[in-house]
Amino acid sequence: MASENCGDILAKFPSHSSPENLVNLARVAEQAERYDDMCKFMKKLVQEKQDLSVEERNLLSVAYKNVIGSRRASWRTLNVDDQSPQELIQTYKKVVEGELDEICGEILALLEKHLIPAVEGKKDESEVFYEKMAADYYRYLSEYKEGLSDEPSAEGTKATTHYEKAYGIAKEKLPETHPTRLGLALNYSVCYYEILKKPRGLASWPRRHLTQLFRS
Repeated sequence: MASENCGDILAKFPSHSSPENLVNLARVAEQAERYDDMCKFMKKLVQEKQDLSVEERNLLSVAYKNVIGSRRASWRTLNVDDQSPQELIQTYKKVVEGELDEICGEILALLEKHLIPAVEGKKDESEVFYEKMAADYYRYLSEYKEGLSDEPSAEGTKATTHYEKAYGIAKEKLPETHPTRLGLALNYSVCYYEILKKPRGLASWPRRHLTQLFRS
């Protein structure tokens, strides 16, 4: 888990705690596919500096995406209704959900306490990137959180808020073919389908953006 034994791996490199060395350690961890370690190095970097370069924020994204991706895959496997014994499966699901809660909570804290405030008001690609990232992790949480009646969970509502803010900036400041704007449109559309249960509305976004990309 991203936060498990966080101090241990960092303690192995006491003389490599500068931002530059943390980035180097993250690169090595990525090459070795040690994504939990990579998360720890990048978490420490964010706590040291909030003005991340494009490479640094991409390293952050890759680290947490890989760590959360394996847990999401596990949860989907366990979330099949015809599996048995049900009591065992439900207990295991709770274990995985606890890990998802912890990992998502960790990256969301970095985003909302450090990274988003550092770029708020810039109205540029970095602000879109972080708002989209926050929206994505709230969406991951909402995949297994339940709302009242047919309403989305609190996490689903927060995801929508971040997506809306990101798209408002992207629509004004980024070209339609910009990779960050394209990824945002795709993920926001997924949120409408799977979380908000509104297949209309943004369903045409990905098609419109991809059509524009292929024409360019």
